[in-house]
Amino acid sequence: MSSLTAEVLAWRETPARFAPYALILLRLVVGYGFLAHGLAKWSRGPEVFAGILQATGVPLPHFMAWLTIATEFAVGIAFLVGAFVSLASIPAIILLAVAIFTVHLPYGFSSIKLISVVNGRAQFGPPGYECDLLYIASIVALALIGPTRWSIDEYRSRHLQQPRSLNNRTEGLS
Repeated sequence: MSSLTAEVLAWRETPARFAPYALILLRLVVGYGFLAHGLAKWSRGPEVFAGILQATGVPLPHFMAWLTIATEFAVGIAFLVGAFVSLASIPAIILLAVAIFTVHLPYGFSSIKLISVVNGRAQFGPPGYECDLLYIASIVALALIGPTRWSIDEYRSRHLQQPRSLNNRTEGLS
């Protein structure tokens, strides 16, 4: 076999070999996104976010502000470390769906709305629901695919399977 043929065959195997690691990047980006949004709300003060919620007609705005911030922290950390991703997906998707219907829907799909350029800097309008849908799609993919490499969920699944296999081996010996 020629060296060129060997290189082509090796290149074809490369995507399959690295595919599991691509999911780590997706999980980290989703986790960081949620954590960054929670930190932004927290740093401006939950009262400011509660005021925004009240203006949009969300009931119990102060409670919902705290609940949203806490959920974004918890979900962000869960995705970053890969712990209970399937479970964390539920409140994450609920938050995103609420954001779509209470904030982003009137602005359409696109998250980038160039309004003007002032002093060489782009000025953007309110974002649509595009990014929320991308987050939802990413979360659904992570939940359906299962534990990713270098995650607590992978560690847990490996260690939950080991005792069963040890029990099966010892039962066969008696």
